[in-house]
Amino acid sequence: MELTLTPQAASKVKGFLQEFGESPDAGLRVSVLPGGCSGFQYGVDIDAAPEGDDEILERSGIRIFVDPFSAQYLEGIEIDYVSSMMGSGFSFRNPQATGGCGCGSSFTV
Repeated sequence: MELTLTPQAASKVKGFLQEFGESPDAGLRVSVLPGGCSGFQYGVDIDAAPEGDDEILERSGIRIFVDPFSAQYLEGIEIDYVSSMMGSGFSFRNPQATGGCGCGSSFTV
């Protein structure tokens, strides 16, 4: 699976993992969930360990867990972490997305 984590995103995730407690099995869970104004929304979380059917990737020394449902929508995605006067958070550049909502938190395929 092709998934890119920018240096800014990797740095932020490493900080979250340190706060989580440095568990060797822990990693970043990236998911796609039904919902939002455009049909799907992204989810990111720190998980203690992968689930049995997860695809496990490693980027910038970070374990990334992706469930089978989400994997089909995340192929080729770039995950960044941006900070601006309006706030900060993860942003997603998804080549499969055909549309999105005005607030940028959901997408259509």
